[in-house]
Amino acid sequence: MLIGVPKEIKTNENRVALLPVGAQTLIQNGHKVVVEMKAGAGSGFTDEDYKAVGAEIASTAAEIFAAADMIMKVKEPINNEYTMIREGQIVFTYFHFAASRELTEAMMKNKCVGIAYETVQKADRSLPLLIPMSEVAGRMAPQEGAKYLERVMGGRGILLGGVPGTGPAEVLVLGGGVVGTNAAKIAAGFGARVTIFDNNLYRLRYLDDVMPKNVTTMMSNEYYIRAALPKADLVIGAVLIPGAKAPKLITREMLGLMKEASVVVDVSVDQGGCIETCKPTTHENPTYVVDGVLHYCVANMPGAVPHTSTLALTNATLPYAVEIANKGYVDAIRTNEEIKWGLNCIDGKITYKGVAEAFDFEYHPVDSIIN
Repeated sequence: MLIGVPKEIKTNENRVALLPVGAQTLIQNGHKVVVEMKAGAGSGFTDEDYKAVGAEIASTAAEIFAAADMIMKVKEPINNEYTMIREGQIVFTYFHFAASRELTEAMMKNKCVGIAYETVQKADRSLPLLIPMSEVAGRMAPQEGAKYLERVMGGRGILLGGVPGTGPAEVLVLGGGVVGTNAAKIAAGFGARVTIFDNNLYRLRYLDDVMPKNVTTMMSNEYYIRAALPKADLVIGAVLIPGAKAPKLITREMLGLMKEASVVVDVSVDQGGCIETCKPTTHENPTYVVDGVLHYCVANMPGAVPHTSTLALTNATLPYAVEIANKGYVDAIRTNEEIKWGLNCIDGKITYKGVAEAFDFEYHPVDSIIN
């Protein structure tokens, strides 16, 4: 199989989908790897690094899309990539389809085989290709929140951990999954007072056991969130329903309960956001203000730390890429339930229920297409 790795072109996205060591592994398995010129530069890997392990370098993305059997990316295709993707071509990347009708319809139109990192799922319902970036984004969220709470950045002028004689900041974390757990851990490490909300009582018991004493657990419902918002300096949105739109836990009306110049960081924004007033932003223009509350809603937060993020991501994705390349996508889906969960679209049909429901499209179970 010919595996193509184009350079990421989303604004300030510096990650790359395949490391030189990954290219070497695929080549050792009998495959050919073509990498776009300077695709790895933002993560600290040169064209020479790829050449040294036997990969070829292409000067344009168009060459790669035209030749590759499987495209490996980090972020979802964007507009000028839509038409370069061919019918039957495997695209293995983060798609987050439920957040974009335009993207979903474009991939249906070009009839690609869309295997989404974010919905590959293990038997225990964990998401092995989402976890590494959730860990990065979760740990970044308090860091970004602390920065934007500074007065010079538009915030209230609050130090997250405070100092002796002053109180620490109040941080609310919506969601106790991988993002929320990592966010709470880092915010607590800064010295903030943290409240983490989740609707799973068993998860809250676990978090209560493992978190430090400056973290309080609360059942997630509108009543308790409303009661907490007037005290909050920083709210971190960390809600995930795999492959589907995030529920809106804070409405615009509820936003009015927050303090002037407080901050929200919605990590869920790539799945539509769990705060009604959130919309995707970029590293170049990361914030905006609604009703006096500063919003940070960068949809590819891990792209700001590309070396760490690329290493973490490719450690997880490479075994799946090798299996898809070795077996072909049909046999890989037939024999590996985890990859089967990752298939979101094929031949213009939506095969992931959460995506179909997001836009009221017809849902085609994978087994009705590949059996």
